[in-house]
Amino acid sequence: MRILVIGCGQMGAGLAQMLSLRGHAITVIDKDNGAFERLGAAFKGRTLVGVGFDRTVLEEAGITRVDGLAAVTNSDEANIVIARLAREFFRVPRVVARVVEPRKAEIYRRLGLQTISTTLWGVNRIANLLTYTDLDAVFDLGSEVELVEAEVTPALAGRTVYNLTIPGELHVVSISRGGKTFLPTSGSAFQTGDRVYCAVLAGSADRLKALIQMS
Repeated sequence: MRILVIGCGQMGAGLAQMLSLRGHAITVIDKDNGAFERLGAAFKGRTLVGVGFDRTVLEEAGITRVDGLAAVTNSDEANIVIARLAREFFRVPRVVARVVEPRKAEIYRRLGLQTISTTLWGVNRIANLLTYTDLDAVFDLGSEVELVEAEVTPALAGRTVYNLTIPGELHVVSISRGGKTFLPTSGSAFQTGDRVYCAVLAGSADRLKALIQMS
């Protein structure tokens, strides 16, 4: 894929390096030429100095031909402007904007923009790590759905994914077993010690707990 990364801070540089190592064609834009030093000598992509929401700069970077764009500058406002420009004017198929302020992230999400709030994710993750629960929310999939991790109990071992599914409320996404993760079918059976990842609708966590602990 051809991907445009706007902003070469720690997140932008890390994202560009990861995507480049995966074989994607990456172009990074930043207004500070020195920021590109974070990419390291092994980075094989293209760099361009300029303001990320400047249409001339974006066109020079090839925005009309990219498959995806990530706006990850240190400014929430700039990221949203870039994301809206990419999506609504240049029709980039996949656009993601980093938004630090959780309240803004929710507002822009309601407007249809795909945002990642590192602050909100970090707060939720730290809270989960500090307070033990049977279920560990590992990712927020929006205001109504979470990706939850849980360990399969002896009571659930031998049951199948079908037994842990509630249409519209709870779906098993993947299972980790013996250091490997796979996508299960409805007939896949759980084993004691499995780590199961479920997409859970808000308010249905108690039902998931009850199913995991069932005898």
